[in-house]
Amino acid sequence: MSVTELEQRLAEFADRVAALPPSEELAAAEELVRDALAELGRGRKRRDGGPQREQKLLRQIFRTMPVPVIVMDPSGTVRRINNETTRLLGSPAGYLIGRGFPLLIESSERAAFRAQLSAALRSEESTTFETRLNHQGRTHTVRLVLSRLRMPGEPQEMVAAVALPTEVQLPEPPDRAQAPDEALFLAAARRHELLSRLTRLLLDEESLREPVALIRAARLLAAETADWVIADILRDGVPHRSAVIAPSAEPVARLQRAVEALPPADAPLVAHVLATQSGLIHEMLTDEGLLGDDLLAQMRAGSLLSVPIRTDDEINGVLTLVRLRDRPPFGLADLGLLEEVALHLGLALRAQRSFQRSSNAADALRSGVLPRTLPDIQGFETAAIYHPGSGLRAIGGEFYDVFPMKGGWGFVIGSAAGRGDEAASVTSLVRNGLRVMSVWERDPGAALRKVNDALVAQHTGLFVMAAAGFVRGRKVRLASAGHHPAALLQPDGGVRFTDGGGVPLGFEEGADPATEELTLAAGETLVLYSDGLVGSRSADGAGYGEDRLTEVLARCANQPPAAVVKAIEEDHRAFTGDRIIDEITVLTLRRAR
Repeated sequence: MSVTELEQRLAEFADRVAALPPSEELAAAEELVRDALAELGRGRKRRDGGPQREQKLLRQIFRTMPVPVIVMDPSGTVRRINNETTRLLGSPAGYLIGRGFPLLIESSERAAFRAQLSAALRSEESTTFETRLNHQGRTHTVRLVLSRLRMPGEPQEMVAAVALPTEVQLPEPPDRAQAPDEALFLAAARRHELLSRLTRLLLDEESLREPVALIRAARLLAAETADWVIADILRDGVPHRSAVIAPSAEPVARLQRAVEALPPADAPLVAHVLATQSGLIHEMLTDEGLLGDDLLAQMRAGSLLSVPIRTDDEINGVLTLVRLRDRPPFGLADLGLLEEVALHLGLALRAQRSFQRSSNAADALRSGVLPRTLPDIQGFETAAIYHPGSGLRAIGGEFYDVFPMKGGWGFVIGSAAGRGDEAASVTSLVRNGLRVMSVWERDPGAALRKVNDALVAQHTGLFVMAAAGFVRGRKVRLASAGHHPAALLQPDGGVRFTDGGGVPLGFEEGADPATEELTLAAGETLVLYSDGLVGSRSADGAGYGEDRLTEVLARCANQPPAAVVKAIEEDHRAFTGDRIIDEITVLTLRRAR
């Protein structure tokens, strides 16, 4: 815009001010505008600066005008403010630019302001009215003068607002002897409690095992701080709508289905957050198409927050919260809280994916070290239980097997002194190696010794406690490599234990397992168990131990193996209160009558 055009606009503006009802404030404003016109005339006559100097002059005049002037677009978004406006409101220009001017107006008078703004856009005349501004703890009673600006080169018209203060209410100075603002403390405490509850929710084991973390977090946010919660998760770089929580007190089922069905890739808001990788806040919504179509209008949305669900190195999706028009709008504190929530959620989703990958790998490995069913063995009954532990201890350490061999059959039970995929692969080596060795070796001790040497040669750094037996007729040849002694339950309820002992597999080359031979009478039951059973502890720290196992077995006299393992399982669950941390394995075999 040239100086001549600016002179014309300012002259029109001065005429509009002069046409308003007379007052001292308006007279002062008219005089200031006339002075600005005179200065422009003098600058034009000098003709020593060209267009660039003219623009600098215009900016300087705008900045130094001694009355607050705000330039906003038709939606009420602040585009420019001058120095006097920042002095009046107490905020730097950079903070207010891009924000909705109606947010500065007392909430009870915002509707009236919007009506006056619409009137100014429709009319060639300026509109004036009295209203109250609330900002930085101050209340300003002002007379606003709104005038439409047509600016060449601009795609839309602007509105200039002159704020003429008539009354300013300053906050009382704080009394240092008084306690701090209780409301601020309560709000901070509520945000802290919400974040703590979310953390506990995301760290729950079920949130890791099952894909429920996202929906649980969305429900918590909807209950505590928003009316609508929408979560969109990236899959192969494309956002997919994963959770939509609607107000429970309103009949919005059809609208909820519409929100769920709309592709998030079509929502300008989601695209913006993913592109900028930063959150945004709309304290007062002016664009009702941010979620696509007119969903925000149908929701009766008043304010909105949207942040990326992320970790430090990747974006997982977008989390959006909406409050209705009858609720206080979101503020900067809410934006900071939601950014922290989204970071927690991103870390939880990453942990869930990692846990599920490990769990799937463990399931695949475990299927190679645990038999699907126990074989039928003539003259014997068998039963077994296996329970995975919790967390990382659920993966891979224990195994058992029952298998046919020449002239009889064999069995093995064991556990690796380690966890994870490597432990599961080592136990698989022991189980399958013993099956191979049973083809050539008639003694389980010799078979375990060769498996031990093979394990040492692998340099895994892990060792395995194992007990193996070869059964021929009534004779059981039993070998132990650092395993707990087996229990022998007799028909009269007596319980005795084998010798056990020996050196664990993988500890040193050439180590000999401890061996012994048993003759099972009819009705006798051999019980083999893992360290996860006798080594487990109750909530108060007491150990389960072999003494308690003896008491349980004594109550199982003359019961089949399936009943014995069930009794052990139920007693252990009662002892630990369902807190099964380590893996637990029990294998029983009973000589039939």
